[in-house]
Amino acid sequence: MNFSSAALARIIPFAAFMGLLALRGFLPENQHLDPRWIYGLSVLVVGGLLAWYWREYGELVRQNLPNRRETLWSIGVGLIVFGLWIHLDAPWMQLGEPTASFLPLDAEGRLIWSLVVLRWIGAALIVPVMEELFWRSYLMRWVESPKFETVDPMRIGLKAIVLSTFVFMLAHTLWLAAIIAGLAYAWLYVRTGKLWTAVIAHAVTNGVLGLWVIHSGQWQFW
Repeated sequence: MNFSSAALARIIPFAAFMGLLALRGFLPENQHLDPRWIYGLSVLVVGGLLAWYWREYGELVRQNLPNRRETLWSIGVGLIVFGLWIHLDAPWMQLGEPTASFLPLDAEGRLIWSLVVLRWIGAALIVPVMEELFWRSYLMRWVESPKFETVDPMRIGLKAIVLSTFVFMLAHTLWLAAIIAGLAYAWLYVRTGKLWTAVIAHAVTNGVLGLWVIHSGQWQFW
């Protein structure tokens, strides 16, 4: 299968992020190598890739920024998804075994703020752009047509929304929360035709979730 430069620009950052996170499970535990820093490395790599490919992201140019009403809708959707995400965690709402919690604590139980800040920046600013470029801009439109660049987001059909949301769900432990999040971000994208609305909602969800986790100590949600 031949991928266009636009497709690769959306696939490679996502694949690099997932690949680096998967690497954590293969790293030996020793005092010189802390797997928790892999997330920070992933953020730096993905941020660099997004900057490298930025010219391929026509949907994210300034002319496609949402207006005030669309921005408020995006923020509202992001907050609703956050509220549901922290409550839809019953055992039957989880897919497979829960992932290992991220615990940014030292041996004395104190917060390692460098880890916390780096993870929050990645989750709130880098990951939403990377994921929305892959899940919504690429995958949803690719389901409609292999020449996804020609697909108008506002004409994406139900099949593309459902299939992309299903795959999005498989990438998360909290499957029910992931379905709601995927459908919510997809709705914004299709309703407005602007990827920024999905990015903003996703960023609000992740950003507020990170602040809530830091305040509550519920690290299993992070």
